[in-house]
Order: sequence, then structure tokens, then C-alpha cells
Amino acid sequence: MMSKSFDVAFIGGGNMAQAMGRGIVTTKGEQTSLYVIDHNQSKADLWAAMGATTSLEVSETLSHCKTWVLAVKPQNLKEVCLSIKPFLTKNTLIISVAAGINVTSLGRWLEHDLIIRAMPNTPCLVGMGATGLFATPAVSEESVLYAENLLRCMGLVIRVNEEFLIDAVCALSGSGPAYVYLFIEALIAGGVKLGLTEEQAKQLAVATVAGGAKMVESTGESPAQLRANVSSKGGTTLRALSVFQEHHLEDIVAQAMAAAAARSAEMAKELGT
Repeated sequence: MMSKSFDVAFIGGGNMAQAMGRGIVTTKGEQTSLYVIDHNQSKADLWAAMGATTSLEVSETLSHCKTWVLAVKPQNLKEVCLSIKPFLTKNTLIISVAAGINVTSLGRWLEHDLIIRAMPNTPCLVGMGATGLFATPAVSEESVLYAENLLRCMGLVIRVNEEFLIDAVCALSGSGPAYVYLFIEALIAGGVKLGLTEEQAKQLAVATVAGGAKMVESTGESPAQLRANVSSKGGTTLRALSVFQEHHLEDIVAQAMAAAAARSAEMAKELGT
């Protein structure tokens, strides 16, 4: 008897996969059937509660899944690819959300070319993520749009036409939440030094960063213009901004992002053997 077919199979059922799965369930309901493979029974139980069919091991059922989402740790991906390779069909669409593994390595391990590489970030866990996506030339436009639609369940999706730009995506949105958290930490510490309680400073810092981002998103004005709108001549904001400029904040950010992009490229070489 032929196994039941599924729209999407998740190989690995951790946090990022769960974020995507929840988004699919919320937006598409029963229109999209999910199959999940994870060795951890507690994770499998979480997926089952979402209505997914689960398995603790790789099986022939994968052959009846149209799209596979590779969501395991990068250092385990080669081994996983070799274990699932026997169940590939010529039309299986592969979407990898594993950091640092390029499509060349995936194609070599799987002997398959219908591959999309995606770089999501952790705010995907709260439905406000940003994901960069690169597809191999073999992937049809229809399949790319399908993948974009799936990933959009977690937030913004940006397509890039050259794979090296995934390193830039990693440096900006992939690692970017950590930069934002560092800035929030600095705002909190600065507020405490000026006499606020830590909780007061935290609430003000979080609201300020979230509000600033919302202003950029909703007003249509550039960040530079919004900054100018706040910066009254001879006022407090210009005095503060002058300190940032004195210490070359833009250069520091650019250098940090370049370091992150370089590390992303290094990981592809280290993990793609």
C-alpha cells in the first residue's frame, strides 16, 4: 500500500521548523499537510499537537512528500542528507534553512539540483522574521514562489539572485537581532546610570526601538529623514548623535557586518566538505 502523500516534510523539528510549521498551520490550515521527522519524542509530540504526522526516523514516506525542509544543525546536515537521499524523487523541492551550507554542498550530497537555500532569523519565532532566499537555476519560478509563500508565514522574505548575497543577508538580518539586543542592553545600562530603575529603562528602551522601527515601516520616510525630524538644532538629540559620529558608529557597524559575512563564507567551506 502506498504511503500517504504530504505537502511539506520537515527533517528536523526544532524551533525554526516549528515557527514555520505554526505559520503554515495558522495561514493555510488543513490545505497544507505536514510530515515531521525528529528523533526527539517531546518535539514530535509538539508537532502532533499542531496536526502534523510525525516519525522518529527516516522512512520511505519521504518519497511521498513534495517539499522537504532541511532544518537540522549544520554540522549534522551531511549525515542527514546521505540518510534521506534514497527517498528523493526527481521533482522533490529542497528548502534548506541550515546556516552556512551552500547549494553546491547540498547538491553534491543529495545528487539533486532542485534546491533553495534560505536564511531566516530568530524573530521568525514570533512571526516577525526576515528571511533571505536563493534558488538554484534548476528551480522553476513557480516553485520559488511556492517556497517564498511558505517562508512568508514567518515574516518578510527577500529573494537574492546570487548565492554570495546570502552571506550579506546573514550579516544583516541573520545576525542583526543580536546587534539590536546589544543596543537595547546599552540603552538600559545608560538609563540606569542616569537614575532610572532597570525595569523602567528596559520598558523605555524596548518601546523606543520597536516604535522607531514601526515609524520607518509605516511612514514611508527614510531613516535619515526621520532622524532629522527628531534632531532639533541645538537640542539633546544632536548632542547625542554627535557622540556617535565622533566614534564612527557607521564604520563600526559596517566592520561588524563584514566580519559576520566573512564568517558565513568560512562556514560554507568548513562544513561543506
